Amino acid sequence: MPIPILVVDDSAMARKMLIKALPKNWDVEITQACNGIEALTAYRAGKADVMFLDLTMPLLDGYAVLEAMQKEGLNSYVVVVSADIQVKARERVRQLGAAAFVQKPVKASDIEIILREYGIAL
Repeated sequence: MPIPILVVDDSAMARKMLIKALPKNWDVEITQACNGIEALTAYRAGKADVMFLDLTMPLLDGYAVLEAMQKEGLNSYVVVVSADIQVKARERVRQLGAAAFVQKPVKASDIEIILREYGIAL
């Protein structure tokens, strides 16, 4: 049974690059969202056992998505994907429940290491 994956980024190119970086043999069903509102809607619809989440987006940014998920007690394995590599950004997303942080541009090897580290079946 495919794992529901949600890729959230306001850039269509960034979403495409991240999807290409996912392990080729991983049995997944991918949903895409271009802002935080779409991300929360897809998540609530059960489309995000694993979420790849950008921080900087219109309407509702990645921090707000994580805050909403935390307040609602929602559960998902969230990997933040961002060009913002500041220590404070990393600390904040961890406090908000993100499991991992990956710097843009995403490398397939980085994604695979993180997924294996957290026991995600590939």
